[in-house]
Amino acid sequence: MGITKTEIFTDQQNQVATFAKAFGHPARVAILQHLFKIKACICGDLVDEIGLAQPTISQHLKELKNLGLIKGSIEGTSICYCIHTENWAAMKAVVSEFLNQDLENKSNCC
Repeated sequence: MGITKTEIFTDQQNQVATFAKAFGHPARVAILQHLFKIKACICGDLVDEIGLAQPTISQHLKELKNLGLIKGSIEGTSICYCIHTENWAAMKAVVSEFLNQDLENKSNCC
């Protein structure tokens, strides 16, 4: 498999692709939905909520944190995670602009 040449794409194209990765696995979608539902930080009880093993949950949390959609803070022996509201808003703006292209370019093609 070839190397992805992200430098040949625009910043917006790279951002949309990066954010789309967050929604590329149902576990990450479930984690984000749960964080929004509880409206608070979560400290370790995702295994029962999501139904996956702790190492799997940890990997998905790490991915969401690397994407900047959640943030974590250390509290005692555990890490608590919550939605990174500023980055979430930025992601919504980027993805909305991408998804709303059809509204700007109404054509009679095909």
